[in-house]
Amino acid sequence: MRNTSMRALLFDHAATDASQTRVGTVPSPSPQTGQIVIDVAYAGVNFKDIMARRGDPGYAPSWPFAPGLEAAGRVRDIGPGVTNFSVGDRVVALTNAGGLAEQALADARLAAQVPSNVELAAAAAVPGAYVTAHLLLHAFGRVRRHDTVAVHSASGAVGAALADIAHDVGDVSLIGIVGSSSRGALARKLGYTHVVERSFGMGQEIASEHESGVDLVFDPQGTRWLDEDLQMLAPGGRIVLFGNAAGGPLAALPEAAALFGGNAAIGGFSLEALSRNAPAVVRRSLERVLDVVKSGRVDPHRTVVEGLESAASAQQSLAEGRGAGKVIVQVS
Repeated sequence: MRNTSMRALLFDHAATDASQTRVGTVPSPSPQTGQIVIDVAYAGVNFKDIMARRGDPGYAPSWPFAPGLEAAGRVRDIGPGVTNFSVGDRVVALTNAGGLAEQALADARLAAQVPSNVELAAAAAVPGAYVTAHLLLHAFGRVRRHDTVAVHSASGAVGAALADIAHDVGDVSLIGIVGSSSRGALARKLGYTHVVERSFGMGQEIASEHESGVDLVFDPQGTRWLDEDLQMLAPGGRIVLFGNAAGGPLAALPEAAALFGGNAAIGGFSLEALSRNAPAVVRRSLERVLDVVKSGRVDPHRTVVEGLESAASAQQSLAEGRGAGKVIVQVS
């Protein structure tokens, strides 16, 4: 007889710690038109979990909330209109929510086949961090060979992925910006040749070290450090904001005169919004990163922990700024 319930990670209410996090039993999902259900083998832990857990607007529409941005496993069920997957296929998907569960519902347009030589644990690291990195560098940052790229939160999951994808481009100089000096060694190990601790004055420090300036800045810290980002930027440089890790309201962007004077551009990126509005763009990036992993040019950084119960402590490490790289939960 078919199971009608499953275990999933749940946030009962908004909280700054794991006090409202538990593993509970919920109804198994049923696919609607264009959807698939995945028997989850591995699921990723992401900072988006933290933003939902603390109640940032727009992340947890109701309580209890089931987090989980990405999941890899085998197709369990297929909804009407899905023709590119079969039951039993090895797949990975951007789920946006609900991935940290024994079964995950996914839009088939945001899923891809996992190559036979790629481990499911490695594939589970791709939809969040590595697709974000690929899109930031290629679609939104338009990186070129010989560019100098500065990355905030360089020792985190997206920072590690950005280093990997940039190295695959080749001849890209990487500057890592970290939240504390204790994270500098990890950033250097990931491939950042110049590492700076985040502080007021770092923009001038980086500009002094790199006389021609920085071509690209990737900043997930909201708008707090924009003035510093602009100080380090080369003429014609681009800043891409891709998150609000610190939380709280975002400040207004700089006056147009400052952008004109610096020949600077500021853009924004949201993987969830892009998955809603342009799923084909996300799907292409997902498939391209999997091809790079298949080729052996990139092996996604990951630390695998066992059981849904382990997700809460991994999330708390992220919330406290102690997370190092990408954590993948082995669900089954």
